[in-house]
Amino acid sequence: MMRLDHVSYACGPDGLAATAGRIADMLGIESVKGGVHPRFGTRNVIFPLLNDQYLEVVEVLNHPASDKAPFGQAVRARSEMGGGWMGWCVAVDDLAPFEERLGRSSVPGNRKFPDGQELTWQQIGIKGLISDPQVPYMLRWDDGTEDLHPSKALAPQGRISKITIAGSRERVREWLGTPEQSPLEGVEVEWQAPNGTPGIMSVTFDTPHGAVTV
Repeated sequence: MMRLDHVSYACGPDGLAATAGRIADMLGIESVKGGVHPRFGTRNVIFPLLNDQYLEVVEVLNHPASDKAPFGQAVRARSEMGGGWMGWCVAVDDLAPFEERLGRSSVPGNRKFPDGQELTWQQIGIKGLISDPQVPYMLRWDDGTEDLHPSKALAPQGRISKITIAGSRERVREWLGTPEQSPLEGVEVEWQAPNGTPGIMSVTFDTPHGAVTV
């Protein structure tokens, strides 16, 4: 199994609440506080979506972990550029093939909920995203966490319908091990030759108020 899990948007200089508020106004859908990622030195706001997907708006914290963890470094770098789309993430059943191909081990991640519950996972590929933002990072949610998946935090009110990426389909397929089925199945993808830095240019959401592109 390999599927699109979520897209990540780094907050701008006005901070997490203001950035998430602007996106909520654009989409006309509700968000929920996601909590802190203690290992990464970040925190996020979640927009639950259909198809077990979600949008996260993420902010780096003034915490030593954010200087050491690649995810914290990636969020900080994007926010210092003014914020915007940081990357996309693919959920998989097995990270071993990626660990073998990339020559390093996955790292654990966790997020503490305000009510004390904890969501845990393993992830790999953030260093690749930092150097080549068109490629996704990969994660495997730990067993027993299905009910805590961010897409279930609220009743979903929209879905991802299209992603425009400055980059190459072939490069992404190579990065993912040339899967037979695209993890973006069911989502329209427009590939554009990068004019500058590769990566996500925009994401279009189907919302109760129509299509909205961010």
